[in-house]
Amino acid sequence: MAEKRVSVKLLGEAKQVYLKLQQAVREEREKGISGSFHQTLLKSVDSKIELLKANYDYGKQIPRKLIPRKYQLEYEVTNLWKIDLAGYWRLVYALKQPQREQTEIEIIALLRD
Repeated sequence: MAEKRVSVKLLGEAKQVYLKLQQAVREEREKGISGSFHQTLLKSVDSKIELLKANYDYGKQIPRKLIPRKYQLEYEVTNLWKIDLAGYWRLVYALKQPQREQTEIEIIALLRD
């Protein structure tokens, strides 16, 4: 049996937050700043994305009745998972299986607690 391919997409607000985080880290590095919270958070997000590629149900599944209506309407989410990140941030994602041999992970939020 072939191993499933996993693709990860950042959507909407999650993509915007991620791009801003990357920009902040770039600017800090240009100024010689190392070990900042932005850098720690970006490293945390990137490492969790790699974990998801290896094990897409790594996070904690959120009960269906607790899925925010916004996510149901905007992203047509029928399942939702979360992973804790550095500094009380959360990565929220949904699984989509468009084909038998592929699983898509759609990251829909990077949230602060």
